Amino acid sequence: MQHREMEPPEALRKVIKCFWYSKMELGEQPASFEVVPDGYAEIIFYFGSSCSIAGPGGLQLLPSPFMVGLLNQPVTFYAQHRLEVLSIRCFPWTVFELLGLPAGQDGVRVMAHPIARLQADLAACLAAGRVTEALALLPVYFLASHSPPASNGLLAKAGGAMRAAHGTLPVSQVAEAAHATVRTLERQFKQAAGYTVKDVSGLMRFEQVRNRLWHSPATSLAALASELGYTDQAHLSRQFKRYSGTTPAAFARKAKSEQLAAGAHFVAFVQA
Repeated sequence: MQHREMEPPEALRKVIKCFWYSKMELGEQPASFEVVPDGYAEIIFYFGSSCSIAGPGGLQLLPSPFMVGLLNQPVTFYAQHRLEVLSIRCFPWTVFELLGLPAGQDGVRVMAHPIARLQADLAACLAAGRVTEALALLPVYFLASHSPPASNGLLAKAGGAMRAAHGTLPVSQVAEAAHATVRTLERQFKQAAGYTVKDVSGLMRFEQVRNRLWHSPATSLAALASELGYTDQAHLSRQFKRYSGTTPAAFARKAKSEQLAAGAHFVAFVQA
């Protein structure tokens, strides 16, 4: 697997976390991939293989781009041969304003959006092996073709406080950091993200546990529970299973084996 990340320019840093690229060679047989929940939304462009998701009538082909919003459980995707992915990783309280779309709780959203016009230029760059140029086209779209959103000051402060504390702050302290009442914060946050502060904080905290176990599978769960404000190790384990569908111990074992094949980077797509 090849993986590369690029920070956004200063003008976009309040609305976009990063841009990233991954390339996987999958072989002839169809492979399945999980998108594991975290505290971000992703706008996904893909190239090479087709990419599908399980639906009521079987596998459903996804267009490029599509959006992966906040998830409460892992979602499985299917592809084969070569898959290249370019992604815009956004904060959940900015992604809908960034795209000019109504907020919602769609796990995977198929969207008809002008940003899809980038597909051909991105494909041409990747076909020529110009990954850096392809990544650079993504911020140009928001800086040149469209004005970046103003980014609600209250939400930027609230989101910054939540991120700095890794999702461990109670709502009252998030509101204090944003210089707002709890009621005002909750109303504006839900309107922007489609979820509550508590919902997003829970995903941020889970993401910290997930990342620690991915990079260091032998990490002490009791120590993590204490550090991240869980009541105890049992509380951490319940919340982890809620979001991942598996126990922390089982995830750590899988992480250890996956790293041998995929390297240490944790990206949205993790081969099942």
